[in-house]
Amino acid sequence: MNLQSLLQNAAGQSSSIAMTTFLIDIGAALIIGFMIALVHMYKSSYTKSFVVTVAVLPAVVAMVIMMVNGSIGAGIAVAGTFSLVRFRSAPGSAKEIAAVFLAMAAGLACGMGFLLYALLFVAIILTAILLYSLSKFGSQSSKARTMTVTIPEVLDYTDVFDDLFKKYTDECKLTQMKTSNMGSLFKLTYSLKLKSEATEKDFVDEIRCRNGNLEIIIHRPIEEGEL
Repeated sequence: MNLQSLLQNAAGQSSSIAMTTFLIDIGAALIIGFMIALVHMYKSSYTKSFVVTVAVLPAVVAMVIMMVNGSIGAGIAVAGTFSLVRFRSAPGSAKEIAAVFLAMAAGLACGMGFLLYALLFVAIILTAILLYSLSKFGSQSSKARTMTVTIPEVLDYTDVFDDLFKKYTDECKLTQMKTSNMGSLFKLTYSLKLKSEATEKDFVDEIRCRNGNLEIIIHRPIEEGEL
């Protein structure tokens, strides 16, 4: 059997997919993928490899669905084989996972031929993402801090800073206690909210006097858009 006959057989088996339909579906999927990647890059930390992957993912999913003649069950079964490949990369953030699922959903719709619904769905979701990103929805207070303080073992860590917390914070909770240096030191981690950012330096100075000038670490939550 020569190459020409193989191509003819393949064309006969996939005659339900016209070349024009194929090109339109893949083109629409690529456009949608570009839109998703573009919005994902807004106020986010990202890598080029991930953005490119999200941009082409809808077209890949659409191709899988078209090749199984629109059968979602068969398409998912075929796409499931991709899980056999293990990528040597760090786990993605929640926003990256959402972008991947959005790209897959758009690809499924394009593969099924619902281009208008795919475009409308993606436009609505991307608009919602942009609105949430521009608003303060889900943002932590600028006064929120995570503080790690080292104290000698002679101090009672349960209430050693209670008076300072009442003076400088609105909320404070001990979240972790860890011993170090053969048990001679305690490392205490607190989640707290300052009454005023202007008093943070005074707060740290008083803790330094109380803990013998041992190590103090303060972490400020950073939103993705601030990176």
